[in-house]
Amino acid sequence: MNPVRVGVFGLLGSGNLGNDGSLEAVLGYLRAEHPEAVVDALCGGPEVVTARYAIPATRLHWYRGEYRTASRAGAVAGKALGKLVDAFRTAAWVRRHDVVIVPGMGVLEATLPLRPWGFPYALFLLCASGRLARTPVALLGVGAGPIQNRPTRALVRWSARLASYRSYRDAQSRDAMREMGVDTERDEVHPDLAFSLPTLPSSAPSGPPGPVCVGVMDFHGGNDDRDRAEEIHRRYLDGTTRFVRALVEDGRPVRLITGDACDAPVVAAILDAVDSPLVTAAQAASLADLMKETAAADAVVATRYHNLVCALKVGTPTLALSYAAKSDALMAEMGLGAYCHPAREVDPDRLLDQFRALEKRAAELRRTLAERNAVAARRLGDQFTALTTALFPTAGHDHGARKVLP
Repeated sequence: MNPVRVGVFGLLGSGNLGNDGSLEAVLGYLRAEHPEAVVDALCGGPEVVTARYAIPATRLHWYRGEYRTASRAGAVAGKALGKLVDAFRTAAWVRRHDVVIVPGMGVLEATLPLRPWGFPYALFLLCASGRLARTPVALLGVGAGPIQNRPTRALVRWSARLASYRSYRDAQSRDAMREMGVDTERDEVHPDLAFSLPTLPSSAPSGPPGPVCVGVMDFHGGNDDRDRAEEIHRRYLDGTTRFVRALVEDGRPVRLITGDACDAPVVAAILDAVDSPLVTAAQAASLADLMKETAAADAVVATRYHNLVCALKVGTPTLALSYAAKSDALMAEMGLGAYCHPAREVDPDRLLDQFRALEKRAAELRRTLAERNAVAARRLGDQFTALTTALFPTAGHDHGARKVLP
């Protein structure tokens, strides 16, 4: 009996801790439920994935300058050739597997700037290759959202249609795909995969007011905000900086956290503007590190989606600087829907009022989060059971049986 060959796919190992946390959750599931599986990755940062997770990994794009702006003829030609080469590379990689899993991530959304011929094209190649090779491709616990750009929308729609299995991290993601013309009748909704990661819960603070984690982001608006991206960024940075300064003036220690390597300049700008020993920056390399940081805080105010997931999972009262509907949905699901503030229009005075209101209800909110986390754990158990039923039939490991698509 040959071991099942599982491929994982995505912008993994590229500096985004949320993406890597989703991978870690899926690897934990595979090692617990399918220890015989042979796993490798097609991803953005293969060296990081291999070093951190001990699985073989292949670079997602043949052209190494894929995510750099192409201004010269040679770079443009390199990108164009890369698209053709990637079609063959992706198809060959998919054919070597019995199952391919895209673990979490917002692969069906455009809440941050992206070009259609970048990751949306790569995802389409994956799903089309899976259909042609009769290798099931699972979009597992992914995020989706309305997309205005027509080429991006078309690539995302066809990727979803060609996938063999789909589940979403919130109901609005499923609704968005339905509105794009995807039949979602059999698609399920489960909590974000990161809620399955192990962690120690935070403890209720005692004594005087303690530290506050402030999660920051290199935020320039969404895919439809390119014309005013710098204005949005300046407003976000100014409002967040003024909020941090207000916390420091109240004598509160502030711990700055991030979720992507690109957020470092925002941290540096705040540290420079608020020159105080009360403000420090965390050096988190994983979601586990972020959970430790948020568990040690009295409260969290954060922008990135997976900063919120980490804080909510450990049970720390949290306020969202929301940049997309997915953040609002997550906060509502966890019982903190009243504590959202728009990242595009940060009003430091109103944010401070919301923060103080959050802290007044801290004990109650910790109890609410404990209850909601227990529910999330049960629902994710159902998610992994459904995935096993769909992709890992109990009648042995016959490759042909696994590759029968609906």
